[in-house]
Amino acid sequence: MKIGILAAMDKEVALLLPLLENKSEVDFDGRKACIGKVGKHEVCVMKCGIGKVSSALNAFRMIENFHPDIIINSGVAGGADASMKVGSLLVATEAAYHDVWCGPGTKWGHMDGLPERFAMDAAVVESCRNSATSDVRFGLICSGDRFISKAEEVDFIKEIYPDALACDMESASIAHACHDCGVPFAVVRVVSDTPGQADNISQYKNFWNEAPEKTFKSIKSIIENI
Repeated sequence: MKIGILAAMDKEVALLLPLLENKSEVDFDGRKACIGKVGKHEVCVMKCGIGKVSSALNAFRMIENFHPDIIINSGVAGGADASMKVGSLLVATEAAYHDVWCGPGTKWGHMDGLPERFAMDAAVVESCRNSATSDVRFGLICSGDRFISKAEEVDFIKEIYPDALACDMESASIAHACHDCGVPFAVVRVVSDTPGQADNISQYKNFWNEAPEKTFKSIKSIIENI
């Protein structure tokens, strides 16, 4: 199977690249990517950039150039629920926008002509359920073009999606691109901070200082079990 992995930032990509064996660098329309092996799978890791536009464009670049059987979005996310702790792993079952409104008569978060929520690839979710530990959660991740840092921002998201577990800036837009291109999609993210529950700016900075390599290595076992 050919698996594409997209992460928003260089420091996320740097934690994913050591998982690849026999690495080689490639160019996808001016965007660097790295191809290698994880178990029996051919895997491509690429930085997609922060935010909805960059991530959707680079998801399309990966689809057009690498032709993956599935794309996995990895990296960090903010916890949007009291059950999500720093270091917890989220395997998303759905992704949705929290910053979209198309006007009167429409639901907040729903873009006309698209699903209200983008469903994740069932095989990846099931594989994760079969090997899940106590710090793995399954559920909804919400995306928007904003770093969520305040309790009132989390409250707004929870008003729209009471079952939201985490928030980020790319998952829904990558899911959107994959949906339009007919490519299966999955999200596996590590919680780096808990906005509204603590000083999440400090949490976020400390998360990187404390070297979260072990949490990113869980991606390898997930890929090997697909």
